[in-house]
Amino acid sequence: MTISSTPAPARSDVRFDTSAAPRTRHPYRIHGRVLSAGAMLWSAGIMTFGNNPTDTLGLAVFGLSSGAFQVGLLFLLRALWRSRALGEGRLSRAVLRVEAGMVCLAIGSTFVDSIGISDLTQPGWILLDAFWPLSMLGMFLIGIRIAVAGRWTGAARFWPLVAESWAVVVIPTMVVFGSTASAVVASLHLLVGYTVLGVLVSRKVR
Repeated sequence: MTISSTPAPARSDVRFDTSAAPRTRHPYRIHGRVLSAGAMLWSAGIMTFGNNPTDTLGLAVFGLSSGAFQVGLLFLLRALWRSRALGEGRLSRAVLRVEAGMVCLAIGSTFVDSIGISDLTQPGWILLDAFWPLSMLGMFLIGIRIAVAGRWTGAARFWPLVAESWAVVVIPTMVVFGSTASAVVASLHLLVGYTVLGVLVSRKVR
């Protein structure tokens, strides 16, 4: 009589079928979370100190909160770059590069304003300060392009346009209704627009 036994396969012998496993990886989770966090911080800063604080504490808090938002914009631009949200062509990629440069200059403007060394009577400082509204206008145009390109689907296709209309909504509000009303509108718009957009970006799977 012959007795034989078959050893249990080692772990390296076992093959798992992952073809049916649900896709749970979200490559833009960090990008979206940073964007949402920055938008909420800036919203809180505006609600606390308004759009144009003049005291030292207000300038510092406004600078830190708006700077956090601008960093969130860089993360958003990175997600747009990786997902080819504007399209595959060179022009689309060039637009994102230019916008990233403008946001970086806007961050520089935010920093010098927050520490009180900028002088808006000088042409150089005025030019640097102009990159704040220019960068936001650029984001609005990018939002239009995302909607037209249709590479992002569902709510993510059109919500960038909602979020990135911040400048074209807030600036006219300030001109017509004054700083108090514009501060409320700016704060709420950040929550409805960019904070929600961050959630949508964080949930994207490709």
